Amino acid sequence: MIDFYTAATPNGQKISIVLEELQLPYVVHHLSFSEKEQKSPEFLKINPNGRIPAIVDRDNNDFAVFESGAILIYLAEKTGKLLSQDAKKRSLAIQWLMFQMGGVGPMQGQANVFLRYASQNIPFAIERYQKETRRLYEVLDGHLANYEYLAEEYSIADIATWPWVNVYKWAGITVDGLPHLQRWLNAIAERPACKKGIEVPIKIEFEDKEKLLKEGKSIVK
Repeated sequence: MIDFYTAATPNGQKISIVLEELQLPYVVHHLSFSEKEQKSPEFLKINPNGRIPAIVDRDNNDFAVFESGAILIYLAEKTGKLLSQDAKKRSLAIQWLMFQMGGVGPMQGQANVFLRYASQNIPFAIERYQKETRRLYEVLDGHLANYEYLAEEYSIADIATWPWVNVYKWAGITVDGLPHLQRWLNAIAERPACKKGIEVPIKIEFEDKEKLLKEGKSIVK
């Protein structure tokens, strides 16, 4: 059994999707950002960085894992699925996973922050992070012109990247002119595990986000 600590963010959705894909039993612990539950002493014992997501593997002596990329690798290795045993394909999946962890996530996250949350409107920062995120999307599109999935076959690299690109509108970014990225987005969106995973811990519609913000509920890590 996996204890899964999460909130309604792309990083949290990575893990709910992979848990559904792997059909692992899990219990959801929804942490409230507004109540700062991710900074509680209890949770800091699981993740000293005080961020979601995190898991505790009850079947492995209550082993705790934090950082979404590390969790994806751990669960893939635990089950022998979604991360090829072939050295080349495994490396490709990890390369694209790192591309998301070091590029798409941080850049799009900053675009979100400066567009939606900053106390002052800073056009330079908004434009910088939106342009860099769009550039990364173009890298993805170019690669997907030749491959169905990021590492040739569906893997944790796709699961890591899809939840971020899926909310491109929220960061004020467009996928116009990126047909291969759009094809990939739509294909993954149709996977049953993805459909279920993005509703954990709660279903968030794009139109609902302004309402949540007004209520003081954080929706972006």
